[in-house]
Amino acid sequence: MSEREEIYKNALVGKKIPVLILDPKWHKLFSKTGTTDEIKALEKQLQELLKRQGKLNNENKDLKRIKNNLMDEIVVNMDGIESRTDEQTGKKLEENKRLINEVNDKLEKNEDELMELPREIDRVNKELMIVTMDLCYEKLKVNTEEIEEIAAWIREVRVSLKKNILKKQNKEVNNAELYAYMHDIFGHDVMELFDMKYEPKLPSLKKSENEKTTDQQPNETT
Repeated sequence: MSEREEIYKNALVGKKIPVLILDPKWHKLFSKTGTTDEIKALEKQLQELLKRQGKLNNENKDLKRIKNNLMDEIVVNMDGIESRTDEQTGKKLEENKRLINEVNDKLEKNEDELMELPREIDRVNKELMIVTMDLCYEKLKVNTEEIEEIAAWIREVRVSLKKNILKKQNKEVNNAELYAYMHDIFGHDVMELFDMKYEPKLPSLKKSENEKTTDQQPNETT
């Protein structure tokens, strides 16, 4: 057991923990974390203990019912034994008493085991809780580290994105101004001739020119 698990164990002393394997939410945990061989083994052990507890309780109910039936038979036979010297009746009484003693022995043995089972169930359940918590916190730790790494990457990308947006905008402005100066110097006809050669490689130029033309249209109509 790890040092962290030992701390958990000490913290759980005197605490009442619900049986984990009976809680559907406990099973859903492992869709997020995966499971381990240790958890599977403890889960199986806890299942066996609960099955044993249920079996003993059912067995005790049956034994008590059998005991009551035997007691009823003894009472019936005792009521008429004074008026009968039937050897078979006597044997039946002795057999019933023997069976009752066997039932009592079995009930006592079962009750002793049933007294111990809750403690064993609680012990295994707490151990299962400890390894479950350890697994979950390990997953939380890994997730947190990855979250911090991703957050740092996002911050870097945001800074780089802002720089590139500004750089892109500056280049677009530079192209627009450069093309405007060329247009003013060389004139529309010359620029149109050279646009046919260069424009396919410079798609942003047409956009800049169209924007410029659109801006000039109101002045031309007035």
